[in-house]
Amino acid sequence: MGIHVPLITPFDADGRVDAAALERLAHDVLDDGAEGLVALGTTAEVATLDEAEKELVREIVGRVCRERGARFTVGAGGADTRRAAEELRALDADAALVTVPAFVRPSEDGVVAHFEALAEASAAPLVVYNIPYRTGRTLSADTVRRIAAIPGVIGFKHAVGGIDQDTVLLVREVPLYAGDDVFAPALLALGAAGAILASAHLATAQWVELARSHDPARGHALARLAAACFAEPNPTVTKAVLHAQGRIPTPAVRLPLLPAGRPAVETALRALAASGDTRDRTYALIGETG
Repeated sequence: MGIHVPLITPFDADGRVDAAALERLAHDVLDDGAEGLVALGTTAEVATLDEAEKELVREIVGRVCRERGARFTVGAGGADTRRAAEELRALDADAALVTVPAFVRPSEDGVVAHFEALAEASAAPLVVYNIPYRTGRTLSADTVRRIAAIPGVIGFKHAVGGIDQDTVLLVREVPLYAGDDVFAPALLALGAAGAILASAHLATAQWVELARSHDPARGHALARLAAACFAEPNPTVTKAVLHAQGRIPTPAVRLPLLPAGRPAVETALRALAASGDTRDRTYALIGETG
């Protein structure tokens, strides 16, 4: 299923969402071969956006996807099943990316019931975001299989912090999208359905080629790039590199995030150059900052 990019939200010098920059960035990663875009994921700093800003982001990203024939996924849902179902009923997208309920730590049966209710209500099919180190709820392989069998669930963004035995067993049984960027090359090689990767804002074409070829050398270089992008809280490093490339107007993030430090950004720029990215502006910047 290819590479999907969960887009950052660019801010202008006054701290507002820069709609033009978001639209350019959406086209940019699609030009480089991404199969789809995700609006309002964690990488978008969605927790800091107000409702009008969220609607603006959905409108822009959805329009670009329709124009380009790309898959449009929207981050949605939450820990309140009833409220999440109401949101999903009105969703106009190709898919909804919905996390396992966070913080409340329901039983695994409760998680299954949650997704049964959401899938029944949703206007779009669901991609379940399984990321236990953020949600506080680990799912067994059997529970993942049960959720995958729910009509309307079309896959999982798989971000369990590594490639464990369950991952190896599930990857051929359930549509898994690699969601831990550093482990994505290995999971793609094991047969993952695709990947949803914040670091694929950078070296997008190289990520797309990796999904086709599973070349070990390319995978190693991209894993190093991913590690550099996540050396500080996501999406701070990625935003700083995009700004250094001239692709967004500022590297600004909203509190409680702080801007990435210069050493982390320089490390990411060197990793980007080593990944095979061919953007001339990147190599010029390496010379200026390295």
